[in-house]
Amino acid sequence: MNFLAHLLLAGDDEGLRLGAMLGDFVRGREPLADFDRDVQLGIMLHRHIDAHTDALPGVVRLRSGIDPPFRRYGGIIIDLAFDHILAGRWENYSALGIEDFDHGVRDMLGRHDAILPERLKRFMSYADRRGLFASYRDESEILRSLNGIGRRLSRANPLHRVNEIWDQFKPAAFNCFETEFREIQSDVADWLKSKSTMTGS
Repeated sequence: MNFLAHLLLAGDDEGLRLGAMLGDFVRGREPLADFDRDVQLGIMLHRHIDAHTDALPGVVRLRSGIDPPFRRYGGIIIDLAFDHILAGRWENYSALGIEDFDHGVRDMLGRHDAILPERLKRFMSYADRRGLFASYRDESEILRSLNGIGRRLSRANPLHRVNEIWDQFKPAAFNCFETEFREIQSDVADWLKSKSTMTGS
């Protein structure tokens, strides 16, 4: 899952949402101690969602159906594709318009600027220029984002050429999202309930 899906799945709790954004920028267990408990929980939820999603049969099939040399980067392609699909169907999943949701994320990060890693600040500076996350509705923005990710990777990769497979890949991605996203939402609810029971909150 990419940022938009993680933020939606985190629900309305600000600590969980902040952790959803931090999840890709905080590695290992030791750094978790730098954050409040609710933010730690959000980071752990981010990691759980990634692991659970990657193991879903539909996602495994979708990734295996991507032709080489793109398959090696299938996880990245699927993450961005799912955010694109989610953004395009946003009204099915949230009563809050995506632009307002987008502004709310920026306001949240502004309130917590002091604890944000520099890499996340740089990403949000880019996001502000591009109008993310609302712009994920546009295929061109997804392809541009994949190109940008490819440039930041240390090894040569084909992410700048995803447009070559996009039209073939897109129908399978839409079908996978339809069958798996509700299951992911249900799993997140169960995970949060289990954590609430464990902490007694």
